[in-house]
Amino acid sequence: MFAEMRTGSNFLEANLNAMKGIACYGEVFNPHFIGQKDKTELMGFSLADRAADPLALIRALRAGTDGLAGFRYFHDHDPRVLAPVLEDPLCAKIVLTRNPVESYVSWKIAQETGQWKLTHAKNLKSAQVQFDAREFETHLARLQDFQIRILHGLQITGQTAFYIDYEDINDLDVLNGLARFLGVEGLDALDDSLKKQNPAEIGQKVRNSEEMAQALARLDRFNLARTPNFEPRRAPMVPAFQAARGAPLLFMPVKSGPVDRVSAWLAGFGGIEGDFTQKTLRQWKRARPQHRTFTVLRHPLARAHDAFQRQILSGAYREIHAQLSKVYRVPLPPPGQGYARPEDHRAGFLAFLKWLKMNIAGQTGIRVDAHWASQVAVLQGFAQFQPPDMVIREDRLAEGLAFLCAELDVPCPALPPAPTDPLLAQICHAELQEAARDAYARDYIAFGFQDWQAPPVSG
Repeated sequence: MFAEMRTGSNFLEANLNAMKGIACYGEVFNPHFIGQKDKTELMGFSLADRAADPLALIRALRAGTDGLAGFRYFHDHDPRVLAPVLEDPLCAKIVLTRNPVESYVSWKIAQETGQWKLTHAKNLKSAQVQFDAREFETHLARLQDFQIRILHGLQITGQTAFYIDYEDINDLDVLNGLARFLGVEGLDALDDSLKKQNPAEIGQKVRNSEEMAQALARLDRFNLARTPNFEPRRAPMVPAFQAARGAPLLFMPVKSGPVDRVSAWLAGFGGIEGDFTQKTLRQWKRARPQHRTFTVLRHPLARAHDAFQRQILSGAYREIHAQLSKVYRVPLPPPGQGYARPEDHRAGFLAFLKWLKMNIAGQTGIRVDAHWASQVAVLQGFAQFQPPDMVIREDRLAEGLAFLCAELDVPCPALPPAPTDPLLAQICHAELQEAARDAYARDYIAFGFQDWQAPPVSG
């Protein structure tokens, strides 16, 4: 049973245990106890035994139970258990949910009163609690993340779960539907050993109900502000990584960024090693325990313009050039030729940026090439192998590289001068800035980019 604190999991477990052929053993993987509060042993397993091999305890539950063995699993229970359970098609899944405001307030009341179960109404302890907006938002994010992980795990393995809400656990017909889902005999009546705690209206349970209402009104309940992401996932691109021969530095290049400049700087350490596989790169890392890994970001507008010139206008991607021109009506000169006038270049680049928005969103038949994929997606690809230790912005490249060298206590080679893009400075205007923001919304949000400005001319 996937659930959380204060969702009615005790009541649902009691009713499951009332069904013939089911034994639910409680919070078997709670970090502080096994099954029930203060219990430290189950099926011959101690806390230390469980820590050493949690899956062995699951096997023991199965072997030692006449019928179906089960347990409750919350988001903060042993994480080693989640994937094997989700991937096992022979394990039936129940997902118990509750209005997150109700579960949060109930949790706060239980904390204040110390009463986590109620078996006799005369023993009810009640209290009003303070609603904490920040704490609730953390609570909500944690619940949503856990539910998404469960749903994704079920989807990719082709399984389904029995979803049941707190409001339905008192419905005998629903519980008997759950029994049919599990393949066991249903109930004649509900278990009455546990009583509902805090039955009052939610506003009566908190001391600051007006503040709570205002805080909830600010929450984006339907996630309307979310930036949809249909960009394909990227591989780590390990063969493109570059290592300095004379220093424990590894560069993760982002294509259409300042790769040539950083490579020239890296070569100042006696040369560059490359063409790694994941195996050889791990070997390189083991041999250099003090290593540092870094990448460099470029402003999205400048990066898109670099890709436009080097990959499209140059004719490097002739097939994509032809499709852009014929299918998507991007005004392009013949491959290998430039525009006759700056205003023509501006119009072509603007059309390319608008096409990029569709391309990155998966709305074209052309691949999302690494030269213009979002930098968020590229770094997420790196993270499949290892995230970089340091992410440097191109406009602070000298300071970032000097910091890395200072960390490693190695001399910092001279950084080659930054290349200029006078054409972008000439054609840049508000419409291009807006089109870049539309195409690379994730990058602007994730990395805090502002409008592009031409770098100052040195000397």
